[in-house]
Amino acid sequence: MCQGRNYHICNEIYIAHFVELFVELVALPVKILSCTIVGIDGIPVEVEVDVGSGLPGFGIVGLPDTAIRESKERVRSALRNSGASMPNRRITVNLAPADLRKEGASFDLPIALGIMACIGKIDYGSLNSCMIVGELSLSGDIRPIRGVLPMALAAQKSGCRELILPADNWDEAAIVEGLDLLPAAHLRDVITYLTAEKKLLKATRISAGTGTGELQWSLPPQPVFEEDFSEVSGQEHAKRAFEIAAAGGHNVLLSGPPGSGKTMLARRIPTIMPPLEKTEAIELTRIYSAAGLLATGKNVITVRPFRAPHHTASYAGLIGGGRNPRPGEVSLAHLGVLFLDELPEYRREVLEVLRQPLEDGVVTIARASSAITFPAKVMLVSAMNPCPCGYLGDALKPCVCTPFQIQKYRSRISGPLLDRIDLQVNVPRLPESELAALRSSETSSCIRQRVTDARVVQKNRYLEGVH
Repeated sequence: MCQGRNYHICNEIYIAHFVELFVELVALPVKILSCTIVGIDGIPVEVEVDVGSGLPGFGIVGLPDTAIRESKERVRSALRNSGASMPNRRITVNLAPADLRKEGASFDLPIALGIMACIGKIDYGSLNSCMIVGELSLSGDIRPIRGVLPMALAAQKSGCRELILPADNWDEAAIVEGLDLLPAAHLRDVITYLTAEKKLLKATRISAGTGTGELQWSLPPQPVFEEDFSEVSGQEHAKRAFEIAAAGGHNVLLSGPPGSGKTMLARRIPTIMPPLEKTEAIELTRIYSAAGLLATGKNVITVRPFRAPHHTASYAGLIGGGRNPRPGEVSLAHLGVLFLDELPEYRREVLEVLRQPLEDGVVTIARASSAITFPAKVMLVSAMNPCPCGYLGDALKPCVCTPFQIQKYRSRISGPLLDRIDLQVNVPRLPESELAALRSSETSSCIRQRVTDARVVQKNRYLEGVH
């Protein structure tokens, strides 16, 4: 029994315990804005967290995938290793809208912060006008995720002022203007930021030891290519064809025997194409970000892509698809070059699906519940041998194919697909004596300047209404 001074101490303990219990009982669900990826777009998702009475448990509803359902264990361990603890109560998490399928581990961080806000450990008001994304490790580290750029664009469109995201993804999201980025390396840093140390960590980065300061981003300069057209001896006719194709965005088919330099020429086409503008870099980076293909340390695509899928590529691999559709090779080559070597070796049904993207510049993947559109404005460059043996018309080696074999080989490419190829270029094999006598040729930078000038002229013609 408590008496005297001890009575007051016991009374204060009882009151504090009652207040804590009362807060838990009357606490309303917390709503935090997060995001998921559908196609290449970020779709805002409201993470509702409720900590209520009942048998202890942790449930997640709202069409989560396996990675999201497994977040319960990651969140539990991350909170414990960050100096916090899971309440011994019934926790329910709802991902709204409930009819939208969600995937990925980007909901770990908002779920953890929602639990902390429900039990009064962080200020719920500090989460207003803020989007939160990030995957948690068991130790509380915030791991990088795919699709940060589409998420940042979705946050900007939703009117959010701040975006809390993994520190390793900050430069990817820095392309988006008018959005305060708060990159974090550990869950503990975010909790500290949202409680008492806001004045110390209110900057563009939340990370222990970095202090305050602004993180700056700008579009990197035009890179120096490892490959150059000056390395290609001869084939001036093919080089001129590529210059015309790059200036007008025309599709090209190369035909020639093995060893004539078809692949070598094709791989140097991006070196003569104009540099990406900032809007193009954002659009291209958004595709690679959603596909999870951004290289570590290179979170902004600044070079026009060159994609060369193998001839055994599947329909979905070339066009895109899957349960939750992702971009295929055609979309990954957007604003760049899609190179199909040994064109007749591709399956007929795979080649035929290229007809619509080459015509419209987009890929539409229809599902029972929705249709997803990927950009696919590509310059198609394909290469093939003139016949099955490869030496039809070659001056150095005779062809051994019959007319029937040649016709059957060429008929693998349909007429409608050939109609979409603007330039067909013959690339003959040059004798060694002729190659040895050739001098060095033009560099890619010289050709690129002419291509850029031609595009400017064409753009001005359309602005003036002259076609």
